[in-house]
Formats: sequence, C-alpha cells, structure tokens
Amino acid sequence: RTEQPMSGPGVWNRMDHRPLEGFVLAILPFNFTAIAGNLPLAPALMGNTVVWKPATTQQFAAHHTMRLLEAAGLPPGVINMVTGSGRAVSEVALADPRLAGIHFTGSTGTFQQLWSTVGARISSYRTYPRLVGETGGKDFVIAHPSADPSALVTALVRGAFEYQGQKCSAASRAYIPRSLWDSEVRDALAHGTESLTYGDVTDLSQFGGAVIDRPSYDRLSAVQEMARADADVQVLTGGTSADGEGFFVRPTVATSADPSHQIFSEEYFGPFLGVHVYEDSAYDDTVAQAADVAPYALTGSIFATDRRVIDAASHALRFSAGNFYVNDKPTGAVVGQQPFGGARASGTNDKAGSPLNLLRWTSPRTVKETFVPAVTVEYPHQG
Repeated sequence: RTEQPMSGPGVWNRMDHRPLEGFVLAILPFNFTAIAGNLPLAPALMGNTVVWKPATTQQFAAHHTMRLLEAAGLPPGVINMVTGSGRAVSEVALADPRLAGIHFTGSTGTFQQLWSTVGARISSYRTYPRLVGETGGKDFVIAHPSADPSALVTALVRGAFEYQGQKCSAASRAYIPRSLWDSEVRDALAHGTESLTYGDVTDLSQFGGAVIDRPSYDRLSAVQEMARADADVQVLTGGTSADGEGFFVRPTVATSADPSHQIFSEEYFGPFLGVHVYEDSAYDDTVAQAADVAPYALTGSIFATDRRVIDAASHALRFSAGNFYVNDKPTGAVVGQQPFGGARASGTNDKAGSPLNLLRWTSPRTVKETFVPAVTVEYPHQG
C-alpha cells in the first residue's frame, strides 16, 4: 500500500498510481535467470505491457520461465518475450513512439548506448521514457588491520569466484594490510583459490563451471595474459585457462603495488581478483584511493572488528557503493533484505527488490475532491 496524502476538512485527497502510457522494454542478462521475476514482472505488476528481451545465451531458461508465468495465469499480451539480436530488438523498440520505459541489467556500455539513443529521439516519444538500469561494477573489499583473517579469506574466495566471477557484484579488487597479508592472508588466499574445483554444474560437489561462451573465454584469457606480461602485476595463483571440454578459466589472484593500475579500475566480469597490499599506517589513504579509482559504485565491503573503524569507513565510502557490507562478501543480495543497485557508472540505483523500483513504473495522478465547493468569487479576507 502506498502512502496517501493528507486531507483537510471537506476535502478528499488521494494518489492514483497509473501505469505508464506505452510499453516497457525489459532487457535481461545471461547470468541471473531469476531476475525475470524483476525486470519484466515489476512493470507488469504495476499495470504495464512489457516487451521482454532475454540474453541470447539464456534463451532456453527464459523460455521455460515464460511458460511458468503463463501456467501461473499471466494474461496473454502482458509480457511479450522476443528472442534474437539485442541490437535488432532495440532498434525497433526504441524507434517506437510508444516506448515508455526501459528496464535493463547488463553492461555499462550498452546502457549508455540505449540512453544516448533515447536522448537523440526524445521528441518522438509520447512521454519521457523511464530509464532504469543496473550495469557494471568493480566491487571492493577493504580490510583493516583489525580484520579477522579467516573471515576475510573466505569472503574473498567466495565473493570473487562464485559463478566464475560472472556477477556485477563479484569482489574484483581487494585492499589488504601488509601485517595480515604476510602473516596469514597471502598463503590462505592462494590455497583457498587453488582448492576450487570447476566442472559439470550438475555435479554439486563442484564449486563452479565454465564461463558463458567463447567471447567471454577469449576476453578473460587476454586479461590473464596481460597480468602475466605486465611487470607491475604479480600473479599469485591461477592465470591459465583451457577450452578443451568447455570454456574453463582458472580463478586468478594478482597483486600490484600501484593502486591505480587497471586491475583495480576495469571490470573484467570473470574470476579475476586484484589485490593491493598497503602498509598498515596507510589505511586512511588506501580507503580514499579505493573510493574513487573506479568509475563504478555498485557494491563493497569493509572488514574490521573495531566499531569506530567500521563507522568511519561507512561514512568515507558512502557514495562508493550502493550496497555496502560489513564483514561479509560484497555479493549475494537477498530480495526483501538487501535491495540492490548502485550509482555512478553502475546504474540508476532504483533498488531492485524494493518498492522504490516498483514506483518507477507508475505515473502518479493526484486527485482532489471537494465536498463543499466555493460558491462566491470573493475570498473571506476581502471583507
């Protein structure tokens, strides 16, 4: 239930949350089948008609999701799944004057291109389209010298390498104090990463599987090659890949003494974790550097056992992550518990899994009903 406005004596004020005038284009990524419960369904729940474009590498799962929706009673024509080239579908949809919104999850570059196209055609639309996007991330884990080393290592391994790192919220850069790195974290992180097994995803004893397709494999293999060849980067573990029986990319941990190196600012969307080891006395400077080195602001974590440190980091990193975690990995948001989204180059931060997102798909109408209308032109103060 949405909050209704106040009403004075003799007046009834109310808000009517209307659907948008037109259709919403929902564009989905390959890496989150359950997001079909959000991108096309959220606008539909608010009364809109939706054109649903699934990722080409996820069409089979999308097909069965659509069948489930139909079996549950979804009326025909409310959600319309269209498969095929994303460019081809977008060209048709964005040229239609009835486009009322875009609900998007995917790459930053693609969302920016959609935004530019809508902007160039803005005068052709019947209404200003609502653009809601969740895009890339370069998600950080910052460890204070007071951090629990075991909890930190577990969060790094799980956060960076679950689902082969193919999550916008995956941990992809870490800042670790030298005291912890030299004493425990380096060896434990290497051992934990090397112990991961990848194979057939129907075998639940495997930690993970292959990356999604050949282009992803080639791109991530090139990142590994860069890390091996760059004199400013040291590969701690991993750095290899094999495509004999699937596109398998080994989880890679690489360090660099340069906190501005690309391994701390560019999104790779795969199992690659960049680590910067800082001197314990440089903690505050490290936090300040981590806050702005990447263009993204999706997720991030602080590991510390000192409450003052946690509070200070939460303040210093307030605009650096839309989802901020304390002593936990920066991924795995649960609908209804951690509404998800970030700002800067990570999206519009409309918080999937919360009422904030639902309200984006409405066009509110304010209604004032007067029960005793005025019958004279003069106001009381006129005597």
